[in-house]
Amino acid sequence: MKTQTSKTQLIWGLIFGIIFGFLLQKSGVTKYDVIIGQLLLTDFTVLKVMMSAVITGMLGLHLMQRFGWIKLRPKAGSWGKNAVGGLIFGLGFAVLGYCPGTIAGAMGNGYLDAITGGFIGIVLGSWLLAVSYPGLKEGILKKGYFGDLTLSRLFKVNEWVAIIPLAGLLALLLILLELNGL
Repeated sequence: MKTQTSKTQLIWGLIFGIIFGFLLQKSGVTKYDVIIGQLLLTDFTVLKVMMSAVITGMLGLHLMQRFGWIKLRPKAGSWGKNAVGGLIFGLGFAVLGYCPGTIAGAMGNGYLDAITGGFIGIVLGSWLLAVSYPGLKEGILKKGYFGDLTLSRLFKVNEWVAIIPLAGLLALLLILLELNGL
């Protein structure tokens, strides 16, 4: 039974991965010019796509949990983990102009810069983290530990009391971006 569940999960993961990649490509966020436009604050396509994905994912995951289809288990975090992850992400983004999701889409589109530089960067970055992880694990990654804190746990409210207003706020921001032609 466990094997069937794992196979089913892999199949669903593949299906949703293909859909996600298709939507990334159709939205244009796998194009270097669109990403650079976001960084220069002249094209907000990337922000709008990601905010839409956050709203959809947040509501979808919590609905699936509500129906008993999945069990959410937030991982423990720390300010140190966020700082190191943000620096690695930012460095890769600054050097190549792609984030992990858009680089996969750009490689799928056949963009040579993504295929060569992106693949090299992913492999090199993964290796660097693997090599340095033992030293980071007991050092900076533990700094500012806050555990598996979520907004609903922070404010001691039902998770929907945190999710619905946050989804509404993000939707309002999307509408404002559209109305202002951004």
